[in-house]
Amino acid sequence: MKGASYASRFLMSTYRTHHCAELRLSHAGSEVTLSGWVASRRDHGGLVFVDLRDREGLTQVVFDPQNLPGSHDLRSEDVVRVRGKVAARPEGTANPKLATGEIEVHALTLDVLNRSETPPWPLDEENVNEDLRLQYRYLDLRRPRMTRHLRLRHAVASAVRAHLDGEGFVEIETPMLFKSTPEGAREYLVPSRVHPGLFYALPQSPQQFKQLLMVAGIERYYQMARCFRDEDLRADRQPEFTQIDLEMSFIEREDLYRLVEGMMRRVWKTALGVDLAIPFPRLSFREAMDTFGSDKPDRRFAMRLVDLTDAFRASAFKVFAGAVAAGGVVKAINAKGFADATQGQIDLLTEHAKAAGAKGLAWIKVEGGAWKSPIVKFFSDAEKAALAERLAVEEGDLILFAADAWAPACDVLGKLRTILAEILRKLGKLRIPENTWDFLWVVDFPLMTFDRDSQRHVSTHHPFTAPVPEDVPLLKTDPTKVRGQHYDLVLNGVELGGGSIRIHQPEVQRMVFEDVLKIPKEIADSRFGYLVKALSFGAPPHGGIAVGFDRLCAILCGAESIREVIAFPKNAKAQDLMTNSPGEAEPRQLRDLRIQAAKPQG
Repeated sequence: MKGASYASRFLMSTYRTHHCAELRLSHAGSEVTLSGWVASRRDHGGLVFVDLRDREGLTQVVFDPQNLPGSHDLRSEDVVRVRGKVAARPEGTANPKLATGEIEVHALTLDVLNRSETPPWPLDEENVNEDLRLQYRYLDLRRPRMTRHLRLRHAVASAVRAHLDGEGFVEIETPMLFKSTPEGAREYLVPSRVHPGLFYALPQSPQQFKQLLMVAGIERYYQMARCFRDEDLRADRQPEFTQIDLEMSFIEREDLYRLVEGMMRRVWKTALGVDLAIPFPRLSFREAMDTFGSDKPDRRFAMRLVDLTDAFRASAFKVFAGAVAAGGVVKAINAKGFADATQGQIDLLTEHAKAAGAKGLAWIKVEGGAWKSPIVKFFSDAEKAALAERLAVEEGDLILFAADAWAPACDVLGKLRTILAEILRKLGKLRIPENTWDFLWVVDFPLMTFDRDSQRHVSTHHPFTAPVPEDVPLLKTDPTKVRGQHYDLVLNGVELGGGSIRIHQPEVQRMVFEDVLKIPKEIADSRFGYLVKALSFGAPPHGGIAVGFDRLCAILCGAESIREVIAFPKNAKAQDLMTNSPGEAEPRQLRDLRIQAAKPQG
């Protein structure tokens, strides 16, 4: 994003005539007024040099303490107003790294507008404990890097709004207080004082409301929606977050793809000056899992999954042959150049494989012209030849295997692929190109999966997702074979957003609730009856998507955590350290709500 600035005519006041990144040699001789924070102060040869900072940047101000004795007392983060004359810096002292590096302001007057206590850390220090930064977030946000993040976030939001406005969308706010729908992620409950014993829930998403807006004939809706989920936190998750939420009537999937691709193209051009190539590739769920072991694959590096099922069907290695006989698969990946993996690294990979559902991890190291592994002795020459050819095995390679049913085998190797890529990247054995934006649509997900714990079918996306029309008859006979009309937008191995074409026929929605998901009719009516009723009043075909706005901004800023692009985030324990939230409620408040708070035991 280009450094935005506002014109001087909007700055004219008693406090400033220009901002601190605006002055150039062309202003030499002009009298100006600047206001901002003292970023640094230096005493040189009887003169005091101050870098004055506002949100736009820095200007060097020179004080003569004999005329302005207060300049000796200036400290970091004091707020001051300076009136002075712009002058070219002396020869040899220009700072080419600074936009204002060719000039300085010779101060005529100094007004100290507010004194600052000593900050808890130097604000130009980058390696600062995150909890300390969050405790003093208002200071953290003064730092240029954080200011740039928030301004880029604003620019991206403006680009999104401009694009959708141009496509005929209407921005509409949906309620923050909703009814609980406990079949999804854990919700934040809000007790009702007016209706004792009853609760609202903060919305996980505006899903049902945006469908109701389509029934209402709005046709094209969007909002920068605030969403809430009471889940364990990580770098890309917060209790409250923002989605670019949109819904459209009378569309098919390709219409949605074109709209979102245009929006991303505009965002990247606005934020980074990059022209994205569109349309984005489409990859089926089956192909993504089979090739990369992930439904959000990072395709910037190779290390693809290779199927070896036919080669090991009659193998003397019983683990592989047994998996194939049971209807499973044998798959492998080649970690190029990692044959020197230590035993500790192999053990770590094995633990990750077990955590992903594997019973263990079979491997082969190719070193000194030999294949080294406890399992190689079971392989025939034909099996070795198949391995060597299909995996392009070379000296220095590490081969990792998974033998199981198709889905868990893909999943195990997909997780190992991601871990291996990070290890090899740090070792300098894998180069992932920078500034590569590999967008793709992952499509044709299964509508349902069978959950062995609950012994029932569950939605892979949500229960409002429409099946592919020709698969509707399978809903009653074999729901796991039904393809859903949902789609995920993936960038460099990160899921940016997901959506679907929705069910708009009430009879199909009832079938999904009651016949497939086995939700009892009375519960389905209680939770979703109003939506099914709305569909019976001429609901149009419709669909939409929700794109994670915080995650999008973090990627554009090159930040590892979405906390870096949210003004006032919670920490990893869902706490606001600045305001000490969450906190205890007053007894009167609990009494009004007819709630008794139980203290944690121990």
